[in-house]
Amino acid sequence: MSELAIVVITAGLFVWALVSARLQRADLTPPIVFLVLGGALAGSGLVDGSTIPETYAPLVEVTLVWVLFSDAAGLQLQQLRRDAGRVARLLGLGLPLTVVFGWAAATLLFPQLGPWPALVVAAALAPTDAALGLPVVTNPAVPSPIRRLLTVESGLNDGIITPVVLLAIAGAATAAGMENAEGAGPALVTLLIGVAVGAMIGGAGGWLLRWTRRRGVAAEDFVGIGVLALALLTYTTAVGVGGNGFVAAFCGGLAFGASAGSRAKSELVFLEQASSLVSMLVWSVFGAVTVAVVLHRVTVLTVVYAVLSLTVVRMIPVALALIGSGLDVRTVLFVGWFGPRGLASIVFALLALDALGPEADGAVVIIAVTILLSVLAHGLSATPLARRYGRAASTPNPPAARP
Repeated sequence: MSELAIVVITAGLFVWALVSARLQRADLTPPIVFLVLGGALAGSGLVDGSTIPETYAPLVEVTLVWVLFSDAAGLQLQQLRRDAGRVARLLGLGLPLTVVFGWAAATLLFPQLGPWPALVVAAALAPTDAALGLPVVTNPAVPSPIRRLLTVESGLNDGIITPVVLLAIAGAATAAGMENAEGAGPALVTLLIGVAVGAMIGGAGGWLLRWTRRRGVAAEDFVGIGVLALALLTYTTAVGVGGNGFVAAFCGGLAFGASAGSRAKSELVFLEQASSLVSMLVWSVFGAVTVAVVLHRVTVLTVVYAVLSLTVVRMIPVALALIGSGLDVRTVLFVGWFGPRGLASIVFALLALDALGPEADGAVVIIAVTILLSVLAHGLSATPLARRYGRAASTPNPPAARP
């Protein structure tokens, strides 16, 4: 990356800070802005998108670690208990069905991919990103139970689907006969090690932080940095003992949130801000990769799959999962539509590109086109649809408003 490109990106971050409220009112979200910025840098030749997977792999990995940890740790047990039934439906039934539907569609439309890369596509596009539909989860006109449901689903589904993505990548590498490819069996062992390491370190870290705060030992100014380091510690320790660091980060976040006490949310502020910063950089990286990889390989079938992924593949499983949940048809459609694909899907695609090289190009193109379409469709529809749904839900005794 040239020095001029660094200047442009850092200037873009500062300008966003200056005018972010105005841009958000115009339905321009950070993903849209920094995706366009990355694409412009690649299009102008200031960034070589073809070298990004190797050059920026550490940035991508750190981003996923911090996002997984902060999303999991930020979920309050009270929220989970209150919405346990509906969350369990979306994650226990809706999420697996989404993967199955996406796998079937990818296999049907792209038989040349093979079963493992098709599973990479389906699993990478299964998790949602609430940040792309931020006006939905922050608009008070939308009933709070629905906002909580979308937020909790987004916070958990990326961590839950991570093992599936990593197993699919391992299977694709083995099927391609790549050197040092890790089979599905050994990959499963690394996942289990990651679960154990993450639970131990995250739980112990949360307990120690609560204990030192009670005794006035921990300085408030440094607590946020400590939590950020704890997230990296779960990752690096798991990798060091042969486990999966991403699963460790997610499980570590869950354990931290459960053991850190009532102050856990405030302790995550610095980590969430750092995650937002690196997320914007990843959106820029994705924009550059899109120019380098996607533009010359997009086909009609790719666009068809992207549309299906954002509609049928997402909305039918959600509808099936929410049968008997007490939500009306309008609310089920609203929840089904607002399943935007975002940061987690980008990171999974870049990880696949890094691990599989050219073998992943076909899958990455499909994932990238779907994300691009989601950024535009969900980003531009979030505010008007949230307002419309909020007005409809404000009628007397709306089913969607029942906790």
